[in-house]
Amino acid sequence: MKLKIVFLAAAFLLFEACSKVPLTGRSQLSLVDEGQMLSLAQASYAEFLKENKVVPASDKQTVFVKKVGDNLINAVKVFMNQKGYSQQIKDYKWEVNLVESKELNAWCMPGGKIVVYTGILPVTKDETGLATVMGHEIAHAIARHGAERMSQQMAAQMGAVVGNVATSSSSQNQQIFNELYGVGAPLALLKYGRNQESEADRLGLTFMAIAGYDPRKAVDFWQRMSASAKTQQKPPEFLSTHPSDETRISGIQKYLPEALGYYNQK
Repeated sequence: MKLKIVFLAAAFLLFEACSKVPLTGRSQLSLVDEGQMLSLAQASYAEFLKENKVVPASDKQTVFVKKVGDNLINAVKVFMNQKGYSQQIKDYKWEVNLVESKELNAWCMPGGKIVVYTGILPVTKDETGLATVMGHEIAHAIARHGAERMSQQMAAQMGAVVGNVATSSSSQNQQIFNELYGVGAPLALLKYGRNQESEADRLGLTFMAIAGYDPRKAVDFWQRMSASAKTQQKPPEFLSTHPSDETRISGIQKYLPEALGYYNQK
């Protein structure tokens, strides 16, 4: 009897803890309070900046990155206001930093905490290329993919969801947050990661289009990104949180008409 009650409580919790992703309308599991996610992100972001070499604000590369970031942030605000989601980002404290690193990478944490690595700038080449990357990463935050991944991990351990979600300590959640952003989710959750990547591509195209960047150029960037990774050993698509280059480019081409609708309004 107790087991049945626990199961029903868990099912009710999972059913009630669903939200919608802006633009795509996809239902997602959300067991983590948004305010808590913003707090976790702020702490992790501050720690990251302490431990890495941040390029000075006066550097021309930083000026370039912040310019593109500001354009995209304004576009996101316009989009969220138009779609009736302005409350979702009202507590965002946007911040853009350029970090010295050879990695071809960039990311955006919940709350608008953005980092671009210097190593990716030769591949982005220009504002539109960088807007492709940053738009995609900002989309992860807007779609609350971080909270969704944490929720999936909690749901994978149903007993923990029922008994501990409400009482888990900040330190425990901080550890989960750091693991998800650093090491990644277990293999069982990787499919969700690929879906999130495709969703971020779609949203990112819209954001860059509203910001005045031609979304058709996103294909050029991902082709350059693919070429730059030719010498790197990559896992099969089914073992990766990211879609294959071919799958990603095909998906982007599918979403282009939608993004161009926003771009042509400029």
